[in-house]
This record gives sequence, C-alpha cells and structure tokens, in this order.
Amino acid sequence: MAAPNKQDKDEFSDIEERVVDINRSCKATKGGRNFSFSALVVAGDRKGRVGYSIGKSNEVADAIRKASEGARKDMHLVQMKGDTIPHEIIGDFCGGKVKLRPASPGTGVIAGGAVRAVLELSGIRDVLAKSLGCGNPANVTKATFQALEQLRSREQIMALRRAE
Repeated sequence: MAAPNKQDKDEFSDIEERVVDINRSCKATKGGRNFSFSALVVAGDRKGRVGYSIGKSNEVADAIRKASEGARKDMHLVQMKGDTIPHEIIGDFCGGKVKLRPASPGTGVIAGGAVRAVLELSGIRDVLAKSLGCGNPANVTKATFQALEQLRSREQIMALRRAE
C-alpha cells in the first residue's frame, strides 16, 4: 500500500502552484457577518502540463488547499514549439479575452496577472500576451486555458488536412 502513495507523491513533487486570486464574500445574518473565501490557484510542472481550480471555504488556507488539490487533478497538456507557442491564438470566456502571440527566443513572458501565471507554470518561456475585455482573474484564466487548448502543432494540422 505504501508504494502507490510514494509514487503519487513523486508524480506531484515537481508541480508548482501559484495563488492567482483570493475573493472574500460576506453574508449578513442576525448574529453578525459570516465571511467565506474563494481561491483561484494555477498549478503546473513547467514542462507542458498546467491546470487551475477554484476552492471555496470559510478559511483562506482551506480554500487554497482545496483549489490546489483540484488544480493538480485537472492538468492539461499544452502544445509548444520549443519555448514558445506554435501560432497566434485568441481565447475568450464570458467577458474575458486573451490574445497570445509567439515570440522570438529571449523575449520572455510579456503578460500580466493571471495570464502570466498560467503561461509561466505551463513552461512557455517566450510569448506575447494581451488581455482584452474584462479584468476578472477567473475569466481571464479560463480564457487563457481556452486559447491554449486550441493550439495545434504543424504536424497535427497537416494530418487533419490529409484526412479530409
């Protein structure tokens, strides 16, 4: 029984996490105010796998823990071309829009906030990004993931064209 747990720990040992946003909400009751917290966490191994999750709890630490567990479970593969992305793409989710463009080597990650967290933890080192529309970190994160899931390599596109 101990061996599978050790293997699971080794699998997740190289995963980094970043708290993108913590939101506090309040419910007014007869006895006073009840606060609850939600945390948006992005997790990635910097080798092409990245995930995100939102955790909710009455304590900040519990919300972060729940979100990090969810982000580790829901990891997606990111299509890369060296240290950048294969082509320009726009992802949108609700009011958030994110435009990603490949960049030459040595450029770095030119992005802000939630987009930067997702791109850095996915392992992309050279990219230009612009967040358009709303600035809600949850929607921007989801739009970034939507854009990354649309990425296709040259080989994948050529195989699709041959199949038609």
